[in-house]
Amino acid sequence: MPLMSSDGSTPDVPLSEGLEHTLDEWEKAAAAVLRKSRKLADDAPDTDVWSRLGTTTLDGIAVTPLGTPSLSADLPDGGLPGQAPFTRGSTATRELDGWDVRAWFTDPDPERTAKDVVTDLENGVNSLWLSVGTGGVRIDALATILEPVFVDLAAIAIDAPFEPVQAAQALAGVIADKAVTPAPGTSLGGDPIGARFRGRGETSLDVVEELARLAHPLGIRAVTVDATAVHDAGASDVQELAYSLAAGATYLRVLTEAGFTVEEAAGLIDFRYAATDEQFPTIAKLRAARRLWNRVVELSGVTSAAAGQLQHAVTSRPMMSRYDPYVNMLRTTVAAFSAGVGGAASVTVLPFDEPLGLPEPFSRRIARNTSSLLISESHVAAVTDPAGGSHAVEKLTDDLARAAWQLFGQIDATGSLDAALDLVRSAVDETVSARALDIAKRTRPLTGVSEFPNLHEQLPERRPYDRPLEVHRYGGEFEALRDDRAADPVFLASMGTVAGYTARATFAANLLAAGGVDTVVAGPTEGVDDLLAAYDEAGKPSVVALVGNDKAYEAWGADLVTALRVAGATYVVLAGKADVGADTTIAMGLDALAFLRSIRQELGA
Repeated sequence: MPLMSSDGSTPDVPLSEGLEHTLDEWEKAAAAVLRKSRKLADDAPDTDVWSRLGTTTLDGIAVTPLGTPSLSADLPDGGLPGQAPFTRGSTATRELDGWDVRAWFTDPDPERTAKDVVTDLENGVNSLWLSVGTGGVRIDALATILEPVFVDLAAIAIDAPFEPVQAAQALAGVIADKAVTPAPGTSLGGDPIGARFRGRGETSLDVVEELARLAHPLGIRAVTVDATAVHDAGASDVQELAYSLAAGATYLRVLTEAGFTVEEAAGLIDFRYAATDEQFPTIAKLRAARRLWNRVVELSGVTSAAAGQLQHAVTSRPMMSRYDPYVNMLRTTVAAFSAGVGGAASVTVLPFDEPLGLPEPFSRRIARNTSSLLISESHVAAVTDPAGGSHAVEKLTDDLARAAWQLFGQIDATGSLDAALDLVRSAVDETVSARALDIAKRTRPLTGVSEFPNLHEQLPERRPYDRPLEVHRYGGEFEALRDDRAADPVFLASMGTVAGYTARATFAANLLAAGGVDTVVAGPTEGVDDLLAAYDEAGKPSVVALVGNDKAYEAWGADLVTALRVAGATYVVLAGKADVGADTTIAMGLDALAFLRSIRQELGA
């Protein structure tokens, strides 16, 4: 039916307008905006907008700023949702309630956990993910905690690295006592390879067969390839994907050698991936993971629906911050959106206070409501694979899949599990170093940590974990400086009027605060004598940072530096690039961590 205007006529709606314009026109329009904002030189060619607006992942894969038909013209067919290669989804349609909202529980206090389980299930959660055994929910309390749970409706996934068989037996006993068919997605969660990589828990592959013998009669999953093990160590998207394929292939071999058919073995394995606030790479990663796993099992002889990967996505732990933890709500919202759009069957939003300790009722509520709002109010799950057909996403999916397949081949060719994990660790270490440099230079800004920190914030107090995971948090080096605040401040020598110095004073204060260094601002000043009086009133801090405009620097910057040194300043920093005799300068693009460490040394911290 054609669109009709209020007077009954058919309006002229240019639905094909975008197809009538050329790339040259887009480049020209985009270049004009960038030049206006001074992000592109006046004499730079318009084609430079691609490099200015595009990004490159840590795997060296380009994320284009604009999707064009040429990007996806030669890509393999992604198929339909629910059909091989499952790029567009492991099932044909979404459930009516969208994805499975899965809450995480690790509190050793059985009474608190039992209460949290009921509260979450009554308020939007569909399934439970329990850390069981050492460091988590007590095994002997599992039956009591799950007593009010309808396990035929709510899937139960456990994670018990230290006592995988005992925990699995306890869950199997609960299911047997209830005499029901467990809900799809229920998993015993064994992952000795992940335990070996993390260096915690049972690492023998022998437990895989034991868990499979328990799971198979119940129709549930026995093994979870938990790729967050490498993600938590700092892995890139490609490394996470390649590791998951290598671990999954190893479990397939173990299970088939134990007597299971390859289709039975594939049906006993599920996968867990991290979802970050980099939305397009996350969407593409989950799509690529399904395509890759389909290829592995296809080569193994699986042609049924068992080739569809069952995915559980968890919002990234490394991306979360201990400082300004409320920003984690924003990070996890984007991550949950990406996981849902990417087609994960289950999504866990970690509470915003997860880096601080055991979550409280408020943070648990925010976590479960994040998915509920995305599904019920934003209708993100109304369409299966909403990113499908996007030229940029299809290209990124293909690039990730090809790079991960190549790395998987290298891992699989090592010949032993220990050698394979050594190769993965070496690759992850390189990624950690590359990311650390980006974070140090603040080209990957972390709000509340490396950018816009609140040095005087009061962090919420949380009960400590019994045995916390080792996580390489992206902002860890900045947070370590914040943990050990410098006792003495830096004096901001604000030259001239408020309008003249505010921009650079704000930049310097935020930079120093990110390293646990406080500042004292002089306020508007009219010259060297005026500023020296403010310096004396501030107690003559040993480190001074000049903040003003270029005109003030040229007029009296050198005289001020000389006077400050005579007055007692031992180290002078200048915000900008003028030559006034300062010891160092600061500007965008500097290695912030190196600078902060040097300043702290000057302060005696």
